[in-house]
Amino acid sequence: MEKRLKPSAIGGQAVLEGIMMRCNDKYSVAVRKTDQTIAMEVCENYHGIGGGRAWTKLPLIRGVIAFVDSMVLGIKSLSYSAEFFDEEEDQDKKVEQPDYKKMDGEDEKKKESLGDKLLIALTIVFSVVASIGLFMILPYFIADFLLKQTLGWIQSNVAVTVVEAFVKIGIFLLYLWLVSLMQDIKRTYMYHGAEHKCINCLETGHALTVENVRQASRYHKRCGTSFLFLVMIISIAFFVCIRADYVLVQYLLRILLMPAIAGVSYEVIRFAGTHDGLFVDIISAPGKFMQKLTTREPDDSMIQVAIQAVEAVYDWKSYLNENGVEIDA
Repeated sequence: MEKRLKPSAIGGQAVLEGIMMRCNDKYSVAVRKTDQTIAMEVCENYHGIGGGRAWTKLPLIRGVIAFVDSMVLGIKSLSYSAEFFDEEEDQDKKVEQPDYKKMDGEDEKKKESLGDKLLIALTIVFSVVASIGLFMILPYFIADFLLKQTLGWIQSNVAVTVVEAFVKIGIFLLYLWLVSLMQDIKRTYMYHGAEHKCINCLETGHALTVENVRQASRYHKRCGTSFLFLVMIISIAFFVCIRADYVLVQYLLRILLMPAIAGVSYEVIRFAGTHDGLFVDIISAPGKFMQKLTTREPDDSMIQVAIQAVEAVYDWKSYLNENGVEIDA
């Protein structure tokens, strides 16, 4: 196994024909337009929903804040990338270099109208409600119906939770597989692979070139797919230990305990992302398996977009030098 350097401070996500990369208070969104040029938006003073407050960085709390913040920034980035594919977009202008649009924190606030903020808020609420319904409430309903209401001979809360676990994982896998059949999503998964490859390229001590990135792995321990899978697994552990005699209380617990489950899951994946060893390999293996569905091998043009997104927010040459890796000037 190739030795890894200390974790970099960079992460991101795929968007429509592009990639968002974030490092601390900076983020960039690079998009490959239909004329094959690269458009880019860069914000150099983004503090997220926590606003940089100390209490938002406390263990467990920071996981919930990071989860919501990733959704907010993800929706913003997707909206930016979608702008380039409207029918009214002017595709006649061509440029050789990336079309940069820089913003600071104040520009970010001015850019968002009340309608934009409301749309983002509604989208997040809908996404959270839909996710809880599909991956938390529905699996328990199916398990409870099968074991208690239909068969009747199994009344154990543990038995229901075990069946719920299999149903939950099955629904998650089916969802990922069905989504992966969509052509646009296939390309998004290729950009997702390019994002991972860039980060892995750096964290294994290689200069950020198309050739090096192409050789890097598309699987990464800090992936959001791994986080979602951990949420499901840790929720199972929660509900094996926390019992209630009434079915309605069980449903209510699955809603009320989501912040705690997300917080614990974040701490686990944070630990896995900064440590190595057999235990880390074991807890990371299921998430990496899921990434076989949510990542694809990118082409060189996608890798170029990913590199541009990284270089807009991260001094990767300094990162390699600080870790004792010499690179050509």
